[in-house]
Amino acid sequence: MRKLILVASAAILAGCSQAAEEEVVDEPVEEPAMVDESGIAADGQATPGMYRVTSSDGNVYDEDVRADGTYTQSLNGEVVETGRWDQKSPSQYCYTVDEAYVDEDTPAGEQCNTEQIGEDGVWTSTNPAGETAVVERVES
Repeated sequence: MRKLILVASAAILAGCSQAAEEEVVDEPVEEPAMVDESGIAADGQATPGMYRVTSSDGNVYDEDVRADGTYTQSLNGEVVETGRWDQKSPSQYCYTVDEAYVDEDTPAGEQCNTEQIGEDGVWTSTNPAGETAVVERVES
């Protein structure tokens, strides 16, 4: 009888051990989410906003970049350009000038500027012609 109790006890313990092992569930490993950097400007903030852009020839433009994908650029309070924008990455700001403002100085079709913030903290935007402007985000 004693052997029977020992064998039964051993069988019960073995069963409990198996049940405990079966309850261990591997948690799924979450993959890091892909970060979509479109719509993020060089300063790390969302692109829409008000900007002061100083061109290489010294003109200072006010640019209203709107969340609906349009922009308006003004010089001395007068609208000089309108169009659509697309921030493909923090370092690539693209725009398409509305047809009414296309001329020999302003090409048609999408143009993309390379943007960066230098070690000195200055935000620059270089157009396809190689002209560099200084960009500042301003309060609206």
